[in-house]
Amino acid sequence: MSKVRVLVGTKKGAFILTADGKRQNWEVSGPHFAGWEMYHLKGSPVDPNRIYASQSSGWFGQIIQQSNDGGKTWETPGGGPTTTPEGMPQGESNKFVYEGEVGTHKWYDGTQHPWEFKRIWHLEPSLTDPDTVYAGAEDAAIFKTVNGGKTWQELSGLRATKGNLWQPGAGGMAVHTIILDQKNPNRMFIAISAAGAFRTDDAGKTWKPINRGLKSKWELPDPDAEVGHCVHRIAMHPSRPEILFMQKHWDVMRSDNAGDMWSEVSGNLPSDFGFPIDVHAHEPNTIYVVPIKSDSEHYPPDGKLRVYRSRSGGNEWEALTKGLPQKDCYVNVLRDAMAVDSLDKCGIYFGTTGGQVYVSADSGDSWNPIVRDLPAVLSVEVQTLP
Repeated sequence: MSKVRVLVGTKKGAFILTADGKRQNWEVSGPHFAGWEMYHLKGSPVDPNRIYASQSSGWFGQIIQQSNDGGKTWETPGGGPTTTPEGMPQGESNKFVYEGEVGTHKWYDGTQHPWEFKRIWHLEPSLTDPDTVYAGAEDAAIFKTVNGGKTWQELSGLRATKGNLWQPGAGGMAVHTIILDQKNPNRMFIAISAAGAFRTDDAGKTWKPINRGLKSKWELPDPDAEVGHCVHRIAMHPSRPEILFMQKHWDVMRSDNAGDMWSEVSGNLPSDFGFPIDVHAHEPNTIYVVPIKSDSEHYPPDGKLRVYRSRSGGNEWEALTKGLPQKDCYVNVLRDAMAVDSLDKCGIYFGTTGGQVYVSADSGDSWNPIVRDLPAVLSVEVQTLP
């Protein structure tokens, strides 16, 4: 029987949760890197033993960790980092270098701010090579390693795409979503808060904004601006790379042409504000979101924790509540804190800022907590194991 491994990044360490295909009895390993902010963990899709993790602190900076035994032991590829005066982590193992002129970007008040390396928000291992990984950084940039994290090179064409007009959202300005196209190795999608969504069709050399149809009248002086939209998350089913789903700052959106045009599919949701969005592993038209009351009140509407599912690709939504708290619940679910497995009965997972990690082994019909008292959950990813 297949197994699942759930990788959980929290404010105070990483946790690894494992179970068999029934997803009822769970083993909990951790905290790994106790006390450290573990922003994101993700496993290689081609090597079930390889896991990458983003570890950071205000004192020691950014470190990329790697495990080759499913999270039992960890190493920093090539050794530990040091820090340059400019604040960029350096070292044989974790060398992130902005290419060319660092330059500045402009905030809406007209002031200029230099680019600054702060942390890695998202790690996306290659679909074909366990040593190749993409990393989304704050300030917004995308890096690539081809040697398992020993050195990293910026794909600088992204920042050349009107990067001087980007600005931070409330949580910073970061590449937080990276999606690789399984059918086209030269195509990749990324999202930045608050710059928008971008696509490359030449393996990261050049990029184009893909924000037509997004409306941001409360966020941008020009609601039809090509860049500057606050995109919270993008999701795609591997079998349909032309169809994208987006949870925006406000609005749930859909594109049927690889981001060239978007349309709203919020439909009957109680709130169209939220952070995560994901797609069922076997039903490309079934998507999941977790509505939050507003951009100033980051908790579920009416204090009821509800995942919403659409089986029609948007517009028509049903509340999934069985097993979830339906009163006095004021947690949030962050953008990288939802994931799905690929078992026959697709499992849905999400973590909360209250330290709970929930699983549904029946595609969302019912939910059970795997753990309840972790530190605030920053990210949830799942590996389906043989």
